[in-house]
Amino acid sequence: MIDREQVLHVARLARLRLDEAEVETMAGELSGILGHVDRIRGLDLAGVEPTSHVVQLENVLRDDVAWTSLPSAVALASAPEPFEGAFRAPSPQADAD
Repeated sequence: MIDREQVLHVARLARLRLDEAEVETMAGELSGILGHVDRIRGLDLAGVEPTSHVVQLENVLRDDVAWTSLPSAVALASAPEPFEGAFRAPSPQADAD
């Protein structure tokens, strides 16, 4: 069984603040998880293939196909107008003029 201090230690590592009810709940849940891990450790898994993926993962990403991007005027059509004094990055087109 995980005690209160162990729960608080794990919570500190995760930068969590737990109230007393949450500490009690987490102690029970973490103890249950460790109990399941102990039962799995007791199994003879020699020769058992890893089963992290139930189907073979091949070609799961789409082909990288290039296409024409939106013109910047279309992409920015619904963007708000900058307010007075707001920082604005210079346009690359301004250098070309």
